[in-house]
Amino acid sequence: MKFVIAIIKPFKLDEVREALAEAGVAGMTISEVKGFGRQKGQTEIYRGAEYSVNMLPKVKLEIAVSDELMPKVVETIQQVASTQSIGDGKIFVLDLASTTRIRTGETDETAL
Repeated sequence: MKFVIAIIKPFKLDEVREALAEAGVAGMTISEVKGFGRQKGQTEIYRGAEYSVNMLPKVKLEIAVSDELMPKVVETIQQVASTQSIGDGKIFVLDLASTTRIRTGETDETAL
């Protein structure tokens, strides 16, 4: 099993969520987060004054998937979330040692 963490631009969330559902993802956790990478934030003008925003709003997706589904999930996120511009985000894939469904006690892939 794998644990996929993706940081994407907020306006891409609905597109990515729908594409992942079509790819076979049964569920995910979504959090609103702030951060920066190579873009180092951005400069904005408010009431005539220029100021720097160094933590940009992003959306973090956390998805537990089977080993077989992981490549399709990563490819789907990469294709759908891309705007071909800096700040599109990152995808991290971690090994998932175990999972348990609280309600039924099912474990590992049957709990996904």
